[in-house]
Amino acid sequence: MQYLWAFLIAGGICALAQIFYEFTKLTPAHILSGLTVTGAILEGLGLYKPIQDLGGGGALVPVSGFGASVTRGVVQQAKQFGWEGLFSGVFEFTGLAIAAAIIFGYLIALVARPRD
Repeated sequence: MQYLWAFLIAGGICALAQIFYEFTKLTPAHILSGLTVTGAILEGLGLYKPIQDLGGGGALVPVSGFGASVTRGVVQQAKQFGWEGLFSGVFEFTGLAIAAAIIFGYLIALVARPRD
């Protein structure tokens, strides 16, 4: 049953993004940013955690889960260290993903040829 919920939650997020792409003039970058901000806002309001508990990886893997993870780390670090936690909390849960994106992006840039 857990796999079904993960599939439905992730599919719903992706279907919603596709609907915005098809029926608005938003670019993929706008939709990506919008999903990240939406995940962050929902986490800040305490609404994303129940969705993630229900959907598991289906709610964590889309980019809205990244926004929620960043916000979760910032809130936890701010509670622990005060205003200084606002800066260090960004890397609490997402540091590995950010580092991997930088490293793999650099490696791909070394071997890929840009188009003219």
